[in-house]
Amino acid sequence: MYPAANWARNRFHYAWIAIAVTFLVMLVTAGIRATPSVMMVPLERSFGWTRTTISLALAINLALFGLMGPFAAAAMQRFGMRRTVIGALAILAGGVAVSSRMSAAWQMVLIWGVLVGGATGATSMTLGAAVVNRWFTQHRGLAMGVLTASSATGQLAFLPLMAWVVEHQGWRPIVLLVAVAAAVVLPIVALLLPEQPSSIGLRRLGESADALTDPAQSQANPIAIAFAALSKAVKVGDFWLLFFTFFICGASTNGYIGTHFIAMCGDYGLSEVRGAGMLAVMGVCDLFGTTLSGWLSDRFNNRVLLFWYYGLRGLALIFLPFAFGFQYFGLPIFGLFYGLDWVATVPPTVRITSDVFGSRDAPVVFGWVVAGHQLGAAFAALGTACTAFSVFASMRDQVYQDQRNAERYGRTAQALQGITAKLDDVRKGVKEAGQEPLLGFIEAVHEQLSLEHRQWLGQQTDAESAFTRLQDTLTKISSQASAKKAGS
Repeated sequence: MYPAANWARNRFHYAWIAIAVTFLVMLVTAGIRATPSVMMVPLERSFGWTRTTISLALAINLALFGLMGPFAAAAMQRFGMRRTVIGALAILAGGVAVSSRMSAAWQMVLIWGVLVGGATGATSMTLGAAVVNRWFTQHRGLAMGVLTASSATGQLAFLPLMAWVVEHQGWRPIVLLVAVAAAVVLPIVALLLPEQPSSIGLRRLGESADALTDPAQSQANPIAIAFAALSKAVKVGDFWLLFFTFFICGASTNGYIGTHFIAMCGDYGLSEVRGAGMLAVMGVCDLFGTTLSGWLSDRFNNRVLLFWYYGLRGLALIFLPFAFGFQYFGLPIFGLFYGLDWVATVPPTVRITSDVFGSRDAPVVFGWVVAGHQLGAAFAALGTACTAFSVFASMRDQVYQDQRNAERYGRTAQALQGITAKLDDVRKGVKEAGQEPLLGFIEAVHEQLSLEHRQWLGQQTDAESAFTRLQDTLTKISSQASAKKAGS
């Protein structure tokens, strides 16, 4: 049934072919998951949808992607890994292809939020953890690092091409492109991915001859399997540490940078191709960084590795607002360091999960940890959009405040000018009457009022200048929105 197993028997362990097939599945999944970030601006232009509407679909996608993880791992135990993955790929190929015909926001939410979000939960990190635990005893960290790097390779392979297609052909061809990619991978899984090593007469890579054989396929309900694993995990402190740190991981990668970075570049005047190219650079760096992280997790304390990974990622995010201010080197420096650390946290997290919960429960428990990752991503994806609109509202309120200040400063300056003019008349009369002591006092008051008048005029000018700048910015934003609606 698996001719490749006979070919590989005297060359290398079949586990590496299982890793290669899984890498391909996760690579296509990464390409599908990267597609909405390229589609965001074109969808705004085509349909006049707000970024909040699109971000809602992406937030649902990210949340379901994570929440499906433990149930997908449980389904792999109940129905088999091959059946689960083939079913998920069929849903992805069909759903993504149908989305090329969508014309309403609810269709975006249904297809890219619900269908794609749920199906990709069975073909990404949870799948990687299941394959590694089924096929490896040694080199687990390296194997997981290679699989996790598939997300980087997916960005590298798909993003620049998709950005170019969007710029020249529109958004519809790119959804057909990724749908075809998912359809092509489906028969490869059917032909080359055995259920487990014992299916082709092998043991796990590095497993001793007297080790226990692979456990029999579970007959329990997948939902019961998922919640049974969760009930065990919640009693262990390590689970909560992994869950909440992965929440931060998801918020800072898929939620913030993965979803909004290309649109953020557009806000700073950079093209979609350049923004996608920068994400591709991060993908190249992550390919090396995550693979190296897997190698390190086989040799060093994984808790120490996570400490450094999260700390360095935080420093990179602090630098990001300043990166756009450097003409040439800001974004490349950010892309280099952030890319190396993009998902380097995954191999140590999987390794700790396996050590704490055992190889059978680890994929399901890791699925719950991934749920935390994607809840963080959904929180950041939707929260960033809401923050952007809050900033817009604050700018609008500041315009009104500056306008009121300018009017108030102008009235004060006008009143002082009138008082100064009347004091001029008094000063002339006192001078003609020869009242020198009183004249000195009046001239001192006159000079002080003139100074106050100039200061209030200066404040009025500053307020009017600030009002004009903000008004021009809001006018530009409104004009762009109107142009998008007219174009649709």
